[in-house]
Amino acid sequence: MTQPFRTMARYSPVIWPELSLELEEDLLRVTFPVGLHVLSSAILPGGFSEAETLLNWKVPLDYGGGDPLSQLSSRCQLAGEDPARTIGFMTAAKLTHASIQERDGDQCKLVCCATAGTRNAARAGYGRETYSAYDPGTINIAIFIDGRMTESAMAGAIITATEAKSAALQELGIKEWGTERLATGTTTDAIAVCVSQRGSETHAYAGVATTIGCAIGEAVFQAVWEAVATQSEA
Repeated sequence: MTQPFRTMARYSPVIWPELSLELEEDLLRVTFPVGLHVLSSAILPGGFSEAETLLNWKVPLDYGGGDPLSQLSSRCQLAGEDPARTIGFMTAAKLTHASIQERDGDQCKLVCCATAGTRNAARAGYGRETYSAYDPGTINIAIFIDGRMTESAMAGAIITATEAKSAALQELGIKEWGTERLATGTTTDAIAVCVSQRGSETHAYAGVATTIGCAIGEAVFQAVWEAVATQSEA
């Protein structure tokens, strides 16, 4: 089952059942079985951190930005989570249409969860009007890895995941708003690579030619493809 929240409120991955994903009214909560080492571009906290929970908070389409860090921290506390130990995303996409992909890989287990909205799709490399405010259109990608990785491999995983995201959008023919150029993402995408750092072997690289990188690329491609392809469905 790759879109479990279309029919249920809680899901535990087959390959990593201790990982818990739960859909609440305006929140997708992922609870980790152990503290995970995280590299993310998330609003909260961003960069490298240690975390026990990931929250993907759904905001209205007309969300005006303001102070997203403060607002997300407050929502985190309202949910009973410690902002200092939580990864926080924001999105205007349908949480019910989150796609979850699982891979039992080489010296690792991998779960990818993606939510996607493409109303602010864009193609990197071209000039455009820019804004300082936060727009919640957003493709959010969370990758959970039960395995051991160097921090440089975690950075490499973000590159691989971004390439896979762009490939999925181009295969679907998603175009930049207002142009005919194929989109490479949206203007507000975010990603988190969350690693247990358990296991006897350490992955030093995560490019597409590595076993772990190939698994990441496949999982992200499928998750983004499905979340985007079904975003207009009820």
